[in-house]
Amino acid sequence: MNKALFEGLVSDERGNALPVAYVGDEPTYVYTEEGFKYHVDARRVDQQVLDALTEQISQNQDLVSQGMLKFLGRDDLFTKAAVDSSIRNIDKNLPTLFEQGIPEQTRAYLGMLGFRIVINRQGDVIDLDMPAAAIDEGEA
Repeated sequence: MNKALFEGLVSDERGNALPVAYVGDEPTYVYTEEGFKYHVDARRVDQQVLDALTEQISQNQDLVSQGMLKFLGRDDLFTKAAVDSSIRNIDKNLPTLFEQGIPEQTRAYLGMLGFRIVINRQGDVIDLDMPAAAIDEGEA
């Protein structure tokens, strides 16, 4: 069964958090407007967000790679090659991500950092707030 990847992080234009409901096996974000509930395909919304994130990662591949190595506490050639390969092939892991979802703790952490997705009732992402890490002057 597929999961809504960004449950708890998606809201409407008025700032209301959108709950997740399943229509059959498919997750939807429930958008309420004037008493009507619209079930917006979560996969469509999530894919738009993942496309934006993938684009950001591609544009900043070296910075992401360095950050991952620092996070892992390793800076050897083999780890760097593995991280770089994972970044280049990020799109190949997306089907598994839709099946397993993003852990609740990770989504909560993203929310605390200010990560927020705003959609309209058609399921178009109209705003995507992504937290940006500050770069020390020595790293720039």
